[in-house]
Amino acid sequence: MPEEYAITDPALYTNREIGWLSFNRHVLDEAKDDRHPLLERVKFLAIFANNLDEFFMIRVSGLQRQLTKGVLKAPPDGMTPAQQLDALQRTLLPDLDEQARTWKEEIHPLLAASGIHIHKYDSLDPRQKEVMHRLFMDEIFPVLTPLAFDSSHPFPFISNLSLNLAIIVRDQKQKEFFARVKVPSNLFSRLVRVPDERDAGHGDDSCVHFVYLEDIIAANVTALFPGMEVVAAYPFRITRDADLEIEVDEASDLLTTVEEIMEQRARGKPVRIEVDSSMTATICHMLETKLGVPSFMLYRVAHPVGMADLMQLLSLDRPDLKDAPFAPALPPELGEDRDIFSAIRRHDILLYHPYDSFSPMVNFIQQAAHDPDVLAIKITLYRTGANSPVVKALMEARENGKAVAALIELKARFDEENNIGWARALESQGVHVVYGVVGLKVHAKLCMVVRREKDGIRRYMHLGTGNYNASTSRIYTDFGLFTCDREIGEDISELFNFLTGYARIEHYRKLLVAPVTLRRSIIGKIEREMDRQKTHGDGYLMFKMNALVDPVCIAALYRASQAGVRIELQIRGICCLKPGIPGVSETIRMSAIVGRFLEHARIYYFHNGGDAEIFLGSADLMPRNLDRRVEVLYPIQNPRIRTVLTESIIPAQLNDTEKLRILTPEGTYTRATPQAGKEPLGVQSWLLSHRGSWYDAGS
Repeated sequence: MPEEYAITDPALYTNREIGWLSFNRHVLDEAKDDRHPLLERVKFLAIFANNLDEFFMIRVSGLQRQLTKGVLKAPPDGMTPAQQLDALQRTLLPDLDEQARTWKEEIHPLLAASGIHIHKYDSLDPRQKEVMHRLFMDEIFPVLTPLAFDSSHPFPFISNLSLNLAIIVRDQKQKEFFARVKVPSNLFSRLVRVPDERDAGHGDDSCVHFVYLEDIIAANVTALFPGMEVVAAYPFRITRDADLEIEVDEASDLLTTVEEIMEQRARGKPVRIEVDSSMTATICHMLETKLGVPSFMLYRVAHPVGMADLMQLLSLDRPDLKDAPFAPALPPELGEDRDIFSAIRRHDILLYHPYDSFSPMVNFIQQAAHDPDVLAIKITLYRTGANSPVVKALMEARENGKAVAALIELKARFDEENNIGWARALESQGVHVVYGVVGLKVHAKLCMVVRREKDGIRRYMHLGTGNYNASTSRIYTDFGLFTCDREIGEDISELFNFLTGYARIEHYRKLLVAPVTLRRSIIGKIEREMDRQKTHGDGYLMFKMNALVDPVCIAALYRASQAGVRIELQIRGICCLKPGIPGVSETIRMSAIVGRFLEHARIYYFHNGGDAEIFLGSADLMPRNLDRRVEVLYPIQNPRIRTVLTESIIPAQLNDTEKLRILTPEGTYTRATPQAGKEPLGVQSWLLSHRGSWYDAGS
């Protein structure tokens, strides 16, 4: 290794936050990609905006807290909080400009050409304005509350991510005053449909007209200030710190504490102000001063404030502007009228969502709920979503007298409300509900059914890489494994005893479990590959995950590369490792895929001299996952399933030439291109066309 490099050298690490912005730029690139149907491009533009909202609420707010508290400990890349905040803004501003350009010059005109018109209020014809005025007076006006700001009125509280109008009014003496009006986008659609002769309000979406809710209010706002002249109305929005820590050790009632934290989240410290680009410097300065936000955290936007609301357009009935629907494949042996337990006894079964249906997972619990031989069901729930069929099946099981235990992670950020509701509903049915583990967040995806059979008690398990959420299973790529392996069953039993009781397990037979064994097991297997390289020259690793941040694991990968091990990394989001550095990481190739589906599956593949070891699971290689979460990686033991992964699915992932981006040593990404004479490959499209082809694996 060259002397100028050391494992602790900051030059060897990419900043985590800058790495995340690179991922979100890939999302923006998808909005720009005209190979996507138009409304799918709108979807990516909305996701880009929503991602930024969460980034400011969690990551930027955390940096600002560090700056305020004088935190001096730098991450492996060596950047202080102040340096990171400065670098983030310099990195982000060009992306925001590109977001505005993409909307104004590409997507907005294309929507209009496709019959989806989003108007400025002034461009409406007189009849349409009259209809909108009546709507304002009849429905919107009664719920509006203008809040003045002067010597007798304190500056109004502005909630997190609420859309507002900064109103300037003038009295008869030409004195100007400021008022704030909250846009009730929680009560009305942000995009309000406008009647048109070709639309006539009959639900035909081939030609539709919209106007922004805030434009309707701004155009009619004089009704709120009789006797005053309205000078201007500027849309703006603030983002608040939403990363409020739950002091579990001090919480006598975790559920109540989480509810209180949710209420506090709306009142966190402001970390960003977004304003319409037309807002005057005087009003901008006033907002900065009153909200305590430095001027560099005020962003003038040349597009609608709060673009995540564009997701509303996806509800239009325009299949010609959306991805073609598909029916997920279903293994014949896992159909609703088939005995899922006998299928699992025959062999392990691997499902790959969304290409494969999520229904077998639901059927697994439903059959268990009604099977007289089933004694108990245990499950971890992280993000279940609304109207969860999984939770409903658990309730049926309890009604039928099964012992049901559910660990519901109340601290799943931004999903707390759903989880609290399900926790209470399950408890009301007599389910044993556990809210989590002190000091840890439970992120593992496990379900176990205990069944009495002729030869004794048998455990049936489902282990996943993603949440037990039927909705996200249609848009996230995730693996799910059904098995009744005895040792895995014993591991899961002991893990549930830890989660629900006081058991302390330091060793597991086959599972890799954080925070106990996962990191050291991964590093041990990396070092084994280094030994193989030294003795046989065939060292190879392939890791696919959402994020690579942990400096200990990165250092191990650097050492493996220096030993000559060939390493393929595919990381959708943050990658703090720098590939391709001579003498340090030159045998490492790092790629990322962002496409129609969110790449969410985790694969850890160790070549092991041809006797491959493959682990799937919930864990990324990040300090939070390895040290502060309960995570599980589970082995793929069936040889034919391993073959499908190593000879079909993994090569397709690595050889994509449509959506794959390759990370350079400088921290930039280049698009993969087909080799001469080879057909282009889009892995997600390929997997859609081949869904179900791996069902005979293990048979």
